[in-house]
Amino acid sequence: MHTYISEVSKHEGEEVTIKGWVYNKTDKGKLRFLLLRDGTGVIQAVVFKKGVSEETFTAADSATQESSIIVTGTVRKDDRAPGGYELDAGECRIVQLTEEYPITPKDHGTAFLMENRHLWLRSSRQHAILKVRHEIIRAVRDFYDNNGYTLVDTPILTPASCEGTTTLFEIDYFGEKAYLSQSGQLYNEAACMSVGKTYCFGPTFRAEKSKTRRHLMEFWMVEPEVAWADLNDIMKLSEEFVSYVVGRVLENRKEELDILERDTSLLESVIPPFPRVSYDEAFDILEEEGTETPRGSDFGGGDETILSAKFDRPVIIHRYPADIKAFYMQPDPENPQLALCMDMLAPEGYGEIIGGSQRIHDHDLLIERIHEHSLPVEAFQWFLDLRQYGSVPHSGFGMGIERVVSWICKLDHVRETIPFPRMLHRMYP
Repeated sequence: MHTYISEVSKHEGEEVTIKGWVYNKTDKGKLRFLLLRDGTGVIQAVVFKKGVSEETFTAADSATQESSIIVTGTVRKDDRAPGGYELDAGECRIVQLTEEYPITPKDHGTAFLMENRHLWLRSSRQHAILKVRHEIIRAVRDFYDNNGYTLVDTPILTPASCEGTTTLFEIDYFGEKAYLSQSGQLYNEAACMSVGKTYCFGPTFRAEKSKTRRHLMEFWMVEPEVAWADLNDIMKLSEEFVSYVVGRVLENRKEELDILERDTSLLESVIPPFPRVSYDEAFDILEEEGTETPRGSDFGGGDETILSAKFDRPVIIHRYPADIKAFYMQPDPENPQLALCMDMLAPEGYGEIIGGSQRIHDHDLLIERIHEHSLPVEAFQWFLDLRQYGSVPHSGFGMGIERVVSWICKLDHVRETIPFPRMLHRMYP
């Protein structure tokens, strides 16, 4: 039986056994200070030569960075120590002695760290990011589970495109063409006609030949879909959702945000309502800033950075030109040249974290759009069926987990937001 470091406060004055790894070591004469980590926390074990056996002191003396070790000792309160407690060690046993650990306290280049990503995860910074990511995912599930949504698992192997045929990973499916899913949305639309409010949550894939700090080939996305909801409904839903997720991280991951040196005052202002501006109003801002993107085009990463930097909280851009958006988006009845769609841009220059729309619910209009986008009608026959058997207005959006992690943690690149990122020309480890 051993004790986790996160639980040592319950055992002050008692003898416990810690199983973990050597994070750092300091030698001072007849004293050895071992900084131990076990995934739940960090504690300093003090090994005094006169108070332990020769074998124990030898083990403490020879312990190297990331050696796995078992230490038994008495828990002592010490406000100066990490976590407020120390371990007066009575026994140390090395399980595996690490030699020449590749990642040292000195600075390493990004390419080296990515090549050793499996070890880089052990650093305090990467550990903190993993904990924040976990909290975000817990908050996502709690938000929808506690608000009457039903989780529906959508397929990863699909016969058709959702977001565009140029970013598909194609595979052979027993002699037929299949693709890795870009989104669970289309299947989620079928599910919401059954359960009313649904969400899917899983990995998605985009074969985008992009090296920007915001792009991954494989990422995780949560996608709610709501029957009878219009564009205004999902804009409101997205505000409530994002503010809830941010609030949960602020409440439960203060220690990790401190490690990341995150200015939490900028997150504390993420409270609805968020600013909402139309596509045309957004382009007015961009033209004042001298953008070279022509009006009528989709925003580039630089445009999103400019727009998001104008606000102290996420901003919602709505009603983009229909011809630059996906085939399934409902046109604006007041101006059919526009789509009833929205993107949410995170502040501080982080750009898009959510994209969504009201969906076309008219059968004839949808089949017209499928033809306009040169998509195979037969692959979407089931999707068209939804518009023939009790069709209703419905809406939804997708939120990329990695971009939200990047924003909340204030990271320079999305590659640190997921344990093993898949990027252009990098699939190792």
